[in-house]
Amino acid sequence: MPIPEDVTGEEIDKDVRQELQSLPKTLADDVAKNLVMVARLIDEDPEGAYGYSRVALRLASRVAAVREAAGFAAYANQKYSEALAEFRAARRMTGSVDLWPVMADCERGLGRPEKALDMAGAPEVHKLDKAGQVEMRLVAAGARRDMEQLDAAIVTLQSPELASNSVQPWTARLRYAYADALLAAGRDGEAREWFAKAVEADKDGSTDASDRLAEMDGVEFVDALIEVEDQDEQRDVREGGGDSLPVEDAEPRDLTTAVDEDVVVVEESDTPADVADVADSADVEEGKGSADAEGSEGGVGQEADKD
Repeated sequence: MPIPEDVTGEEIDKDVRQELQSLPKTLADDVAKNLVMVARLIDEDPEGAYGYSRVALRLASRVAAVREAAGFAAYANQKYSEALAEFRAARRMTGSVDLWPVMADCERGLGRPEKALDMAGAPEVHKLDKAGQVEMRLVAAGARRDMEQLDAAIVTLQSPELASNSVQPWTARLRYAYADALLAAGRDGEAREWFAKAVEADKDGSTDASDRLAEMDGVEFVDALIEVEDQDEQRDVREGGGDSLPVEDAEPRDLTTAVDEDVVVVEESDTPADVADVADSADVEEGKGSADAEGSEGGVGQEADKD
């Protein structure tokens, strides 16, 4: 697969670079470049990332970092069986438990939530750092929901990390999961409160908490189809009964509406003028025939252009 010219391989983490030192330099550089592409594409183009991971795997399958990258690329493409195999291989090579939560989530993806719960109670969990333990808690709660045990999922997420006012990298996702579980259980008021707390912690937009909160508040987001550059001219045209502006003279622009604190109201344009009824009159000015309908032919007035 092609590698962009701006990718040198030096972009990878230094620990990964150190792992690659066991390879010949040219091969190590090629593997590093493919790993960079995996990291670059995995969020926006998972299929592309998967392709580069397979190249790296073909070149250096005995490097743990390569097996791990291949696992995450497969995971992003919902190839859970393949991802689990790669994560297990990486764990055997390193002896690390860091991949334990994502391995458990692969079990969920394979339709085995009971296995994920068994892993959540395994001794390996105690060896995880704080971020890993929170991730394991999220996976366990998800497994409970898979088994339709909503109350148990809610209890699973209740933890010191959830109650803490300190904002950590995992805080937004933990609060979001708790809010979502509450909502699924019909506890709407509490759910709204925790979606709002998730928004406060979600500085990088890692969740759609703000959209969920707006949805609960009954906010609709719509796009204005057309905004005329010179709205005064448009109004004058309408009031004067002239031709409406063609679409070519308008520029489309997306506007978002909201309510409460972030109110931006997009009002609909004036409704088109009613069709004027024009009829012959026998009692008009003496000596004159039927009155002509001013500004129209056949009795129909100009209708303002509206999308």
